[in-house]
Amino acid sequence: MMSERRSVWHNKAIMERTLIKELEKHVGKTVSISGWVDVRRDQGKMVFFDFRDRSGLVQGVVLPGSPAMEAAKDIRNEYVIRVEGIVNKRPEKNSQADRQNGTIELEIKALEILNPSDAMPFDISGDTSGIDESVRAEYRYLDLRSRRMQKNMRVRSEFIRRCREHLFAHDFTEIETPLLTESTPEGSRDFVVPSRLNPGKFYALPQSPQQYKQLLMTAGFERYFQIARCIRDEDLRSDRGFEFTQIDLEMSFVRMEDVMQMTEDMVTTAVESMGYTIKQKPFPRISYKDAMEKYGADKFDLRTEEDKEKGILAYAWVVNFPFFEKTDEGGWTFTHNPFSMPLPEHVDSLMKGENVGDILTTQYDLICNGSESGGGSIRAHKPEILKAVYKVMGFSDEDLEERIGHMLKAFNYGTPPHGGIALGVERNIMNLTGESMLREVQAFPMTRGGQTAVMKAPKTLTDKQLKELGLKIDKK
Repeated sequence: MMSERRSVWHNKAIMERTLIKELEKHVGKTVSISGWVDVRRDQGKMVFFDFRDRSGLVQGVVLPGSPAMEAAKDIRNEYVIRVEGIVNKRPEKNSQADRQNGTIELEIKALEILNPSDAMPFDISGDTSGIDESVRAEYRYLDLRSRRMQKNMRVRSEFIRRCREHLFAHDFTEIETPLLTESTPEGSRDFVVPSRLNPGKFYALPQSPQQYKQLLMTAGFERYFQIARCIRDEDLRSDRGFEFTQIDLEMSFVRMEDVMQMTEDMVTTAVESMGYTIKQKPFPRISYKDAMEKYGADKFDLRTEEDKEKGILAYAWVVNFPFFEKTDEGGWTFTHNPFSMPLPEHVDSLMKGENVGDILTTQYDLICNGSESGGGSIRAHKPEILKAVYKVMGFSDEDLEERIGHMLKAFNYGTPPHGGIALGVERNIMNLTGESMLREVQAFPMTRGGQTAVMKAPKTLTDKQLKELGLKIDKK
């Protein structure tokens, strides 16, 4: 017997909602479903509908003489409705066993419009990627109703969930780090936030949790992770946006091999449990030098054309990167991360500031299908190592104190050896879904011009807001 509850709409008892994916369990019974009208087909004496909810699709029919016929004539695509009807087996000639609910049909007895819909600004029944970008952004909440975007968001959610579960199973602690932090001019451009309480001073939004996660190792957590939001003011392109998400993890008392193995196990467990096939396990490993000589780049695709057609994932590790590279001014800067450790045999050269171009670091990049999926390193955990890195880049003692004084102080209090990695969520989901644009795997992405979806940002502030923040706009 199906349970009943009191309706808040019409103050009458209605049946408990059944999800569309569960309807095959209720053949011969009367059920209530709620969702959207996916397709409406009026054949005069009968009206057919395809209904959808988060769990799937089902066909319903209003038969001649049905009390629901009057309401059915008013209903259009994308109306939000509640339906009561009998779950019937389809006649054998109309059965479609290869489709969800293809062997059943809902004989509609009652229809209730919960909310009508205006005419849609564009067709969401197919692939919306060809729709004008600005229109998709303005109506992103409608774009997200399309089957492709629903699938992409659910793949993203499932991948993150499975990675999170793997990390919890291996004794990691999930910890959030601040969104308002200190500017780091030596990285990408920061997005800055003015401080009302400290006029003329600014916070920066985090480009990554790099320093905080190292401080958590100093704090003794040993195994940390978070699903971290990262924000960088860098040039936009198909696989890069102002905002992105990474699965960020850090481990104490580890070597390169330990972090790489943990990551490899996590990724393998997640994607294989989602039904994907990995080309080669363990993941191949190649040095940066060999990758450049063989492929001309440190990101390469190991798949054959047949692999691509089958959706196979080809992972590989790239290791032994140069620590430093020349700047346009003739000095040195880091290639990946100033907080990395050099390989053990190169520590002496770093400390002496000799053979700088030959120093290799403990950086490891995870690539998949020709794109970088993640990157990490063993970190400097002693103040003298970190000082030496910044000295190579030409920083004075005063500069060091201003920029990383808090890190140098922390490293004097028993910071353990540690290392970690960050996996780009969007890059990984692009590989899983076959999408080529970052915005196709984000719920509310920005346009190529840096405009937010749905809401109108960036935009000007009011004079009152500017005054509170102690700011003046140079209109020139």
